[in-house]
Order: sequence, then C-alpha cells, then structure tokens
Amino acid sequence: MLYQLYETQRALMSPFSEFAAATAKLYDHPLSPFAHTPLAQRISAGCDLAHRLAKDYEKPEFNIKSINVDEVEVAVQERIALTKPFCRLLRFKRFTDDLNVLARMKDQPTVLVVAPLSGHHSTLLRDTVRALLRDHKVFITDWTDARMVPAEAGAFHLDDYIEYVQEFIRLVGADAHVISVCQPTVPVLAAISLMASNGEATPRTMTMMGGPIDARKSPTAVNNLAMNRSFSWFENNVIYRVPTNFPGNGRRVYPGFLQHTGFVAMNPDRHLSSHYDYFLDLVRGDDDSVDSHREFYDEYNAVLDMPAEYYLDTIKTVFQDFALVNGTWEVKGQLVRPQDITGTALLTVEGELDDISGAGQTRAAHGLCSGIATEHQFHYDAEGAGHYGIFSGRRWREKVYPHVRDFIQRYEESARAGEEAAAVVNKAAAKPAVSEPKKARRSAQPKA
Repeated sequence: MLYQLYETQRALMSPFSEFAAATAKLYDHPLSPFAHTPLAQRISAGCDLAHRLAKDYEKPEFNIKSINVDEVEVAVQERIALTKPFCRLLRFKRFTDDLNVLARMKDQPTVLVVAPLSGHHSTLLRDTVRALLRDHKVFITDWTDARMVPAEAGAFHLDDYIEYVQEFIRLVGADAHVISVCQPTVPVLAAISLMASNGEATPRTMTMMGGPIDARKSPTAVNNLAMNRSFSWFENNVIYRVPTNFPGNGRRVYPGFLQHTGFVAMNPDRHLSSHYDYFLDLVRGDDDSVDSHREFYDEYNAVLDMPAEYYLDTIKTVFQDFALVNGTWEVKGQLVRPQDITGTALLTVEGELDDISGAGQTRAAHGLCSGIATEHQFHYDAEGAGHYGIFSGRRWREKVYPHVRDFIQRYEESARAGEEAAAVVNKAAAKPAVSEPKKARRSAQPKA
C-alpha cells in the first residue's frame, strides 16, 4: 500500500512541479516583463527550488563523450557488451585518429567496475569511469531498476548476483582487473573465491573500495539498522509490490524511495543547508554553484528499486550472519573460501570519514585472503574522504585514483613480463634438436 500511496503523491505533485518550473522561467527570462519587477529573482529562485523538490528524477546518463589521453581528445562511445534480465554490462569504447595514442590505448589494461546495487544507478560512478578511461579499457555493470523487470523474468537472489559477476569476468577475460565499490565488495570477493576454488583463472587484481566485508568493525548507522532489526522486520516493513503502472507489476521489491529517504535522514541538516545555499546562489546568479548543485542532486535523487530476494539475502548474509567472515557462506551448495585465491593481487581502499562503511570493514578482506602473499596485498586510507569521496570528486581524482592506477599498472606489467618470458621459453623448447655431424658420430663408434 505504501508504494501505491507514494505513486499517487508523485502523480499529484507532477503538475505542481511543472507549474513551479514555468513560474521560475517567467520571473527569470530577460524578455519577460515579470523579470523586471521587485523580488523577481527571489520568486524565480523559490519556484525553481520548489520544482526540484517536487519533480521526479529519472535515471541520468553517463554522458561521457570524450576524454583526454596524452593531451589528445579521444571520442568515447557507450556500448552494451552483454544484456541480462537484471543488468547490462557496458563498455566505454574509445576512438581516435592519432596512431600513437591508439597504439598506447590498445596496450592499456582492461578494468571491470562492479557498481553497487544499493539504491542508486551505476551513473553514480561517472567520475570513477571518467578517470579510469584515461589509462584503461573500461567495462561497468549497469543494474536494472527492478520495477522495470517483468515478473516473468523470475527472482533475483544474491547468488544470482554472484553468478552475474562471474559471467562478466569470464567475458571480459581473466587478464582483467576488477574494481568493486561499496556493496559489491562482498559478492565480488565471493565470486572470485568460488572461481579460484574451482580452478578457474582469476583476475590479475581486485580493488575493493568502501565495502562491508566485515560489518562488525566500526559499525555505522547503516550497519546498526541492519544488525539491530530482525530479519522478519525487514521482510514485513520494507518490502512492497510494484504498482500496476510499471513493467514489473507485482514484483516484490525494496523501493528506491525508501533507500533515498534513509540516506537523507542520515544527514538532514546537510541537505537542508545545501538547498538553502542553492536558493541563495540562484538569487546571486552564481551559475557555477547552481550547476554543481543540480548535477549532484540529479544523481543523488535518482534511485532504483532492488529485488526483494536480493535485498533480504544481503541483510541476512552480510549484516546479520556475517557468513563471509565466519566461513559459513555457501553459494548453491559450495562454500565460499577467500583463502583459495592465490594469483590475484589485492588493494583495499577506505575513507577516513566514511559514514556508510566504517573503518576496518573493507580492510578485513586481507585477513580472509590468506592465500595471497603479503607482498601482493595493499591498503590505502584516503584522508579527509567520506564515502563518496573515495570514488568521486577531487579526493578521488587527486588521491585515490593515482594509487589505484599505479597498483593496476604494476601487476599488468608484471603479468606481461611473465608472459613474454614464458613465450621465449616455449619458443626455445619448440626448436628441433641439432643433430651431431656425421663425422663425429662415426668417430664415436667403437672400432671393429
């Protein structure tokens, strides 16, 4: 019923939002006589703010059309590498006529970015992708809003998420480097662990950023909610069926608007102050600050529904049973054993001020991956960075990304050097043995 009420409210607010937007333009357009009346700027700013508070936010675009590589502008095209019912694997293909840059890009490592399925769209990692594209070939998971998936597609569990990740790794190739941000650190570690246990080739590196590997360490408000409420409470209070006006009509989901409300409730004063500053920036005509605010909240306010099965599995497995760290997690009958990973280097990243995944939660992966030699395990603490700061914004670009880039490059070069050495050995072994001269063979024969 709550979902239906929310949709009714959204439908009722839509005309008001459009009216507010039209009024804002009426009092701001230079050709409008109302724009030259007293308080016109304040009226326009107030209506613009009302429009943004009442409007419905659709999924944003990545909108990455080009990037700079070696001072050369390189075109970027977004392509779908694989489509699954609940996810698309996207590839950002780069194009240039500069032969030197093209040759360099062909030799750059491949990165698979596993975006979180935790309420926001994968476009939240736009800044992550844009930075990576300068030095890597980039793939990213683009999770589908569950309300847009017909019920006939079936359920989607945490085990299915792990299978998706494994399929994407196999498609991209074992020579790839995997980066998981926030929520997917746990299923990505499970996916690679199972591949290692089954004797499959695993990625060259895995970078885990701000995720709840061990949610018992430095628990945050998010962790406390998941740990202190019973499983039945979540099942009975936050799971709803998709209304009839969506393709996923009847599917059980954890609605995105509930997740968004929870995020806002964590820091209400910060959001209130941000909206008030936006109003003042509109009045002053500070276009740069206005655009920055709109860009952030266009992303932040765009949310998606999560399949109920996946959400409840995550609550129980990650935040209540701590099955990964306790060594009790089974995926379709097979035990998850991170200690079986041996050929993949590990980097963990945490933000000093992270209020989503507390200090030590991601770093716990090192203790679990005991099969990885200590000289191939690394950790980086991003000073002054909150949760979003470790993968987006200035701190990501200036502090975190250089560490991630250098870590990937180190093992890319090491792997290629090993491949070249192995090729030389194989080539030498393939050469036919040189026969002895006939004269030498005769002289070696015993005399009659």
